[in-house]
Amino acid sequence: MEIECRGEVVEWRGPAPYHFVRLPLDAADLVDEVKADVVYWGVVPVRAWIGGTEFTTSMFPREETWFLPVKDAVRRAEQVELGDLVDVRIRVGRD
Repeated sequence: MEIECRGEVVEWRGPAPYHFVRLPLDAADLVDEVKADVVYWGVVPVRAWIGGTEFTTSMFPREETWFLPVKDAVRRAEQVELGDLVDVRIRVGRD
């Protein structure tokens, strides 16, 4: 399954800050429909694209939606900052 959506880049503070795109609820509902087939250890593996940059990661549920981690290399390549709205394409599941 592929999902295209727009989401805000947010920060999750911990020992080190991490950046994520918070999926809009309609996109999160689509992930919920297939999560039983792909989830492991509570996360959903994905291949994602922001702009021309492709990366693999795992989304996790939080605050009634899914959070897509955005690696620093992706943020630098696409000049993405905290608070930006970004268009993402997500292929749910393992390749």
